[in-house]
Amino acid sequence: MAVTVASCCFSALSSTVKSRYSLAAAASQHRLSTSRTSIGSISSNHNHNHSHSRSRTSSNPNNGSRSHREKEVVPQKKTPRRSSDERPCSYADGNSSKGNVGRFQSSAFKSLGTQRKDNKEILFDMKEQQVQPGNLQEAAFLNAVVKVYCTHTAPDYSLPWQKQRQFTSTGSAFMIGDGKLLTNAHCVEHDTQVKVKRRGDDTKYVAKVLARGVDCDIALLSVESKEFWEGAEPLNFGHLPRLQEAVTVVGYPLGGDTISVTKGVVSRIEVTSYAHGSSDLLGIQIDAAINPGNSGGPAFNDQGECIGVAFQVYRSEEAENIGYVIPTTVVSHFLNDYERNGKYTGFPCLGVLLQKLENPALRACLKVQSNEGVLVRRIEPTSDAHSVLKEGDVIVSFDDVRVGCEGTVPFRTNERIAFRYLISQKFAGDVAELGIIRAGNFMKVQVALNPRVHLVPYHIDGDQPSYLIIAGFVFTPLSEPLIDEECEDSIGLKLLAKAHYSLAKFKGEQIVVLSQVLANEVNIGYEDMSNQQVLKFNGTRIKNIRHLAHLVDSCKDKYLVFEFEDNYVAVLERETASAASSSILKGYGIPSERSSDLLEPYVDSLGDNQAVDQDFGDSPVSNLQIGIDALLWA
Repeated sequence: MAVTVASCCFSALSSTVKSRYSLAAAASQHRLSTSRTSIGSISSNHNHNHSHSRSRTSSNPNNGSRSHREKEVVPQKKTPRRSSDERPCSYADGNSSKGNVGRFQSSAFKSLGTQRKDNKEILFDMKEQQVQPGNLQEAAFLNAVVKVYCTHTAPDYSLPWQKQRQFTSTGSAFMIGDGKLLTNAHCVEHDTQVKVKRRGDDTKYVAKVLARGVDCDIALLSVESKEFWEGAEPLNFGHLPRLQEAVTVVGYPLGGDTISVTKGVVSRIEVTSYAHGSSDLLGIQIDAAINPGNSGGPAFNDQGECIGVAFQVYRSEEAENIGYVIPTTVVSHFLNDYERNGKYTGFPCLGVLLQKLENPALRACLKVQSNEGVLVRRIEPTSDAHSVLKEGDVIVSFDDVRVGCEGTVPFRTNERIAFRYLISQKFAGDVAELGIIRAGNFMKVQVALNPRVHLVPYHIDGDQPSYLIIAGFVFTPLSEPLIDEECEDSIGLKLLAKAHYSLAKFKGEQIVVLSQVLANEVNIGYEDMSNQQVLKFNGTRIKNIRHLAHLVDSCKDKYLVFEFEDNYVAVLERETASAASSSILKGYGIPSERSSDLLEPYVDSLGDNQAVDQDFGDSPVSNLQIGIDALLWA
């Protein structure tokens, strides 16, 4: 079994000299069957989860138990369960983040040593692979690479009315012209201040984050200071490299303050799991050393053209010198998306669960004459394909490109690549033409492509997670960052299974959980309740936390009745609960009974009478997943 070790590639300043943790992930029992078949899972270590001893701004009963768990290892992008061809990766930056990896990453982590030990190992590796500057010393493109200093203040998902203690990290970035820089999204996640410094300069300049692409792990920065751009020459983007082409990685990794250059070759180009974004996009595998702090730095070919952005590495006892670069095709998609919409909208998906058709009997049963096509096994209710495709359809072409029985399509000369690569070339709102076989008849259909709707999000939009406090009952939507912060024993296997297996039935649907109960005489007997899903309020099924807040505000009944999983019921007297709320908030130092987003008027887009029953545990929903059972998400 491959072991995942997370070692973020942007180095946390506060822990550079003290301690850095490499965490090993072992497959946990609660992971779903398809996750057990995968070789490993990707983990990105974000700054905000770095394991230098930083205290939380408020006491948390679960804090101690999770101090050495996923939150230290995983990026805010927690990783989804990966396919059998996916590999455990860690970010090339010096922070650890706890965003969305939890669901698909192993639950048990073990510290492998201190920062001081790891530094020695890194120095040893760098000594082996470090390139002597030579003719690169005066190369103009080196001056376009800058060092990024970021101060992060991450939300506290267990105590959603506050934030965690801030911490700092460093990474790399590079100039692309028009007053803009590119870096990794995980380098500037939950940023409160970003500064950049040019090579050979001792002045740091304030930068602004213009766009952040979580799924592709790219962020766009701008610097207003004209002095910063004096004499600057932006980098030129090159084409997708060929195998065995030389590649040079430039950045500011751990082990020193000046620019670092390492060299290697292109080892592989294929659809790769992105640790931070919980997504599968085209990636370049290289054998050049990528160390903490390299995140966001460019990779060059022999012509001095930028062929991609360094962002994660593979850590395993069975492999070494495996780093990953975001290719210029993905970078261009990100920049074009931003220019088109004035903001980043994300990569689209088809929203269908597919099965390979390698078995001849299966193809014959489906009346597929040729050795091609993939079977539509399930369709996400929130996708546009739900009204066009049907379960049992066989997709044989995508925009007139034939799809093989293994779910691959032609890619350059004598190469094939995963079918989902074609989907990633589209933009949100684009329409694709699918050739399908339905009941033996061939037809073509048009399907609009849009970003996927996650029932349990990997990242939380905005500064703070939503929360609602009613007589000490703390309600919040279930998210991967919350799962990562809490103990798995506290979350419970049943709730984890729902998070892993269930699909959103409509846009805006959430799993609302009772995070904890702030003890008070008004809620006596309920103090030990935590991390339980609330299903109904006074008989009405809850759609999301905004819906719950609306139901409570409009309630005129004598009692507030909350129905949880396993038919557990909690009842509060409405007037008594309302009267006790202010004293509870004051006693626990909480500024407001609800998050700011819940202060806005509630708008029900589905209608009050449209209750949605949810099916759990029917099929895995990890993005673009391929397992032994030959299933994959497109």
